[in-house]
Amino acid sequence: MKKLSQALPLLGGITQEQFLSEYWHKKPLLIRQAIPGFTPPVGKNELFELAAREDAESRLISFFKKHWEMKSGPFEQLPIKEKKDWTLLVQGVNLQNPEADALLRQFRFIPDTRLDDLMISYAADGGGVGPHFDSYDVFLLQAHGQRRWKISAQKDLSLVEGMPLKILRNFKAEQEFVLEPGDMLYLPPHYAHDGLAIGECMTYSIGFRAPSYQELGESFLHFMSDSIDLPGRYADPGLKPATHPAEISTAMVDDVSAQLAKIKFTDDDITIFLGEYLSEPKRNVIFEGPEKPLTPKRFSQTASKNGVSLSLQTQMLYKGKHVFINGESFAVGREDKLALLKLANERCLDGNDVANASADVQEALCTWYEDGWLQLNSK
Repeated sequence: MKKLSQALPLLGGITQEQFLSEYWHKKPLLIRQAIPGFTPPVGKNELFELAAREDAESRLISFFKKHWEMKSGPFEQLPIKEKKDWTLLVQGVNLQNPEADALLRQFRFIPDTRLDDLMISYAADGGGVGPHFDSYDVFLLQAHGQRRWKISAQKDLSLVEGMPLKILRNFKAEQEFVLEPGDMLYLPPHYAHDGLAIGECMTYSIGFRAPSYQELGESFLHFMSDSIDLPGRYADPGLKPATHPAEISTAMVDDVSAQLAKIKFTDDDITIFLGEYLSEPKRNVIFEGPEKPLTPKRFSQTASKNGVSLSLQTQMLYKGKHVFINGESFAVGREDKLALLKLANERCLDGNDVANASADVQEALCTWYEDGWLQLNSK
């Protein structure tokens, strides 16, 4: 990975620290030729093929007679090329295409816990999704053709009612740019924007994960439900005759409140919850193991020679002694930590790394290989 102090063309010639301190969550950044001579790794026809698949999340958005319409894929047929004002969105292209994944990984100066996916938008002439805002940061990389972006820092984020999309009711553009292939626009959360295709165009969106605290809270309580231990059962040996039988007594409220107050959670509980939650595969992800997997012995021999790499769909994280992969967690000792943390950070291990790993790590790698979570490198 590049040194943090190194100026990056991807960020317009500024360092990662400068971008994070001056722009991240704060203000837009227009980067001309962030990737000079950019050639899209996924073209129009391949994108259309993805939109027809069950394991790809796609949406078709059209605008007709001042009305927005949205349909969810898969799509066996798309509007004819000559028709205007329609847009195809395909999420998680990085999960399907190695080159798209490599492009997404260029943004790993933002932690994997925040880096979400690469979405590709194909738009016919005049196509767009209307003036809107996102609740997360986004980089908009122009891949093909031209798109005109209008953006605004407006505080009025009220929406048009009765629409299938979150369309801003009173969008007022403050700046306007036309992006060419290789140009990129960064927008912080809640920054209003509207992009319209000038002729046929494709835009790659690098999005970031920003779960709501409500979502985290609900998921955490569900996670903790398996570990709650409150022995005993409610009892009231000193009960008096009821004068108001339908009333919930203060004594009952106080007793139950005291019992529920015994529920405690630790930083370790939160760490394990976050690791499992953030590494959980997306709902449409399907892991496919090898049709004819090698025996554990043969796998170990081959992996020790060629190395292994995480699959595109695999998310691997760690914190302290805990390692998380695809929603599962386990604690590791010091002797196993080095290899597993390298696998998480670099998403691959070379043959020497595997050969020097413990028997427990090699066994885990073999299991993940059989499950399709990682694959052997080819020489």
